Amino acid sequence: MLPQDPVILMSYFNTQLRDHYTSLEALAEGLDLSQEDLTSALDRLAQAGITYDESNNSFR
Repeated sequence: MLPQDPVILMSYFNTQLRDHYTSLEALAEGLDLSQEDLTSALDRLAQAGITYDESNNSFR
């Protein structure tokens, strides 16, 4: 289950991306996230003004 708070979710995703995954797609696959779960998480982050920066492989 993913954290519901967008700041904690960003931190969780960034830690996973830094330590284990080379892309957002790899993270989703590695965490066995459904497309619906990933979309929901990305929507929560976007509502908080947090976006994925592919060139840095992190959320900001």
